[in-house]
Amino acid sequence: MADASTSWSWEEFNCPICLDLLKNPVAIPCGHSYCMSCITDCWDQDDQKGVYSCPQCRQTFTPRPVLGKNTMLAKVVEKLKKTKLQAARPAQCYAGSGNVECDICTGDKNKAIKSCLVCLESYCQNHLERHEEFHSGKRHKMTDATGQLRDMICPLHDKLLEIFCRTDQQCICYLCMLDEHKNHETVSATAERTEKQRQLGEMQRKYQEIIQKREKELEELKEAVESHKRSAQAAVEDSERIFTELIRSIERRRSEVTQLIRDQEKAEVSRAEGQLEQLEQEIEDLRRRDWSSGREEYGVQRLLYSKQLTFIIESVFLLKHNQCAASIWTMQRQLIYVCVCVCVCVCIYIYTVYNHPNIKI
Repeated sequence: MADASTSWSWEEFNCPICLDLLKNPVAIPCGHSYCMSCITDCWDQDDQKGVYSCPQCRQTFTPRPVLGKNTMLAKVVEKLKKTKLQAARPAQCYAGSGNVECDICTGDKNKAIKSCLVCLESYCQNHLERHEEFHSGKRHKMTDATGQLRDMICPLHDKLLEIFCRTDQQCICYLCMLDEHKNHETVSATAERTEKQRQLGEMQRKYQEIIQKREKELEELKEAVESHKRSAQAAVEDSERIFTELIRSIERRRSEVTQLIRDQEKAEVSRAEGQLEQLEQEIEDLRRRDWSSGREEYGVQRLLYSKQLTFIIESVFLLKHNQCAASIWTMQRQLIYVCVCVCVCVCIYIYTVYNHPNIKI
């Protein structure tokens, strides 16, 4: 039987309220077992309602059940406790950095596993058993080992801070509640801790929602930035392509216009050179005529006062000079007209390409 008992899990004999091995175990009508002190404290809080329930299955009882010690279960727990102590002793170690030291150990102190809120001391496994034996039948509230026991005690009354004053937002003892915090809104520290945990959980949930929202906005913003970069790059590439084509087209048109002007220049210069030769020839012919000489057959005076019909034929040579001058001015006007037309065409082309890039010219 002893071998079988050692195969049981210790957690099966833990009190659901204090989560420690059962002490003075009692079974309530629904079948669940608790420490007598734990279930008594729990039901004391339900006295005003007059309805008592199981903390596990929530089955209600009316009137309050009478509690009796489960002797058989107590023996099993006692044996299990000894087995646990024997198994724990080889592994028991001294308190290291970050561990709570046993307040009873002398010399090298062992690591504490529990702290008493009444005695304000922390105990290793050995001294915890002695504490329970010494205070057998007394309800000392135990908690996991902590090095901040003094922070849990009222500095004025040296009592446990087990009440929370919502008016002043601080933990107090029951004597404080009867004195300076009288008529204040107070609740048990356990209830306030539960409420604060609920509020913190709600706040954490809201923070998570905000974080998710901000992460979504961040991703959308990143995508918008990338989209803007892609659009800007596409616009740059399009503008580069358009301006490259525009420059090439302008260069091509420039070459064509230059060639057109050169061709026009060549034609007009060729024509002008012919007229120059003609003028030079006429000048030479006129110079051969000695206008101021006294030779009557060539003199101008003879032509002016001549009444013969040959006057008309001979005067033709004098009028050709004015015709040549008129031809030269006509050539100059044609050159100016061509240049103006070319400039206008270039301006129209540039305006069309810049404002209507999709139009093929």
